[in-house]
Amino acid sequence: MSKPKIIAYLKPHCGWSKGVRAVLNKYDLPFEDRDIWNDPIQRAEMVSKSGQELSPCVEVDGRMLPDISGEEVEAYLVKAGYVSKSDAPTEVPIDQACHDHEEPASVPITLKKLS
Repeated sequence: MSKPKIIAYLKPHCGWSKGVRAVLNKYDLPFEDRDIWNDPIQRAEMVSKSGQELSPCVEVDGRMLPDISGEEVEAYLVKAGYVSKSDAPTEVPIDQACHDHEEPASVPITLKKLS
């Protein structure tokens, strides 16, 4: 089976994003991991391509899969014929939401007027 070109728009700390990474790693599929949390350009690209703001979003050979879990990515890859279903375990759950404790804490900033 040929390996598709995959671009994954993910957050570094999110349960859904970790699940997508786990599925792609489980099937040994190379992918571009685009950090939408720390890179506003990547987030804007994801929103532009997917037409919405929820993540993760995964682009497989040019087809955008918006707001998707690892479980749904796996189902798509199997149905599209990119992989054969495997019951191998993943290192993290592939259907788990982000939790509040996973979000980095906000840090207040103080702006100073330059003279």
